[in-house]
Amino acid sequence: MSSLPEHDPIYHGDFPSEPEVPSPHGEPIGSGIPGDGSSSLGWAGDPPPIEEPLSEPPRNEPPIDEPDTIFPPPESPDPHTGVEDLQAPYRPAGNEPHLVLSWNPPQVVQRIPNFGHLGILMVLIFFGWVGAGAATLGAIKLHLFGVSTIDKALTDVHYTLGSMIVLYLVTFCLSLILFPLVWNKSYFAGIQWNGAAALHLRWRLFGAASICFVLALLNGVLMPGPENAPIDEIFRAPGAAWLLFAFGVTIAPFFEEILFRGFLLPAFCTAFDWTRERITGIPPLPFDANGHSRWSLQSMIVASVLVSIPFAAMHAEQTGYSLGPFLLLICVSMVLCWARLSTRSLAASVLVHASYNCLLFSFMLAGTGGFKHLDKM
Repeated sequence: MSSLPEHDPIYHGDFPSEPEVPSPHGEPIGSGIPGDGSSSLGWAGDPPPIEEPLSEPPRNEPPIDEPDTIFPPPESPDPHTGVEDLQAPYRPAGNEPHLVLSWNPPQVVQRIPNFGHLGILMVLIFFGWVGAGAATLGAIKLHLFGVSTIDKALTDVHYTLGSMIVLYLVTFCLSLILFPLVWNKSYFAGIQWNGAAALHLRWRLFGAASICFVLALLNGVLMPGPENAPIDEIFRAPGAAWLLFAFGVTIAPFFEEILFRGFLLPAFCTAFDWTRERITGIPPLPFDANGHSRWSLQSMIVASVLVSIPFAAMHAEQTGYSLGPFLLLICVSMVLCWARLSTRSLAASVLVHASYNCLLFSFMLAGTGGFKHLDKM
């Protein structure tokens, strides 16, 4: 049985008192039991102390961003295809920290064409030469134009021009495939074709061709070549004059200008400026608005002379290696280089070259009665 009274279920008796501890201020500290009239948290008569939360000393650490600000939300899908563009570069929005950055490889703008590209072209010309040789041997086996030996093929105008056409076409087709991969731009953009500029300046360019024609007439009077030059012998072959006329105003100017003014001239200009920059420490000239190289005046003058010498040497065999025609071809080449560099258009030099050849052949056509009296040449 319980020792508590039955009429009172809650015990109302007094708790045993605790011994009083003397206070240093002369007042006892309360017992800590509620209701005894004394303070249970401090000295008697003092207000209860305020407990302050424990805090660590401040640290100089940057605030930690929330996870959703560290990794940006995915790009919204394309409204047209419904597919998220995974290759689009990341652009932080607003005050979002740049903790996640996208990396794109730097676009290196190179000076083209340079001597490295000219070396590639030489390799392609070799393959073109192999193709031309194979085509010539095949034509000999078939006895085309009545030719059955290599010796006859070397002197036949059909084989001579035919092999050159095959050489040019094979090289050109391979160039159209390879160089856009190297340059990251189209082939004609890389060689600065710029046909619009040539078309706009066509009358001035035709005037430059006329000046070259006048120089040729003066050269024929002052420093004439040999009477029976190899080119004269080729002209006297039946039907050769018309074939040379067509070849000289179309195919020859186009491909010769690609080689000499499209590749060799820019390569010399770039090499000259690059060497001068390394020696003097001057910065390179900035590219133009179309991303093409710009060259110094000194480089263009030196490069024009260096290009004109092999250009004249290539045609020297046709004129019997005589001095007069050689000097004339150097002057003509200088005019062609001027047309290419001043207009920044390879089409301009092609137009001048074709117009100059057309004037020469037209003069010969008129002087020989339509190539009927070639002895008057």
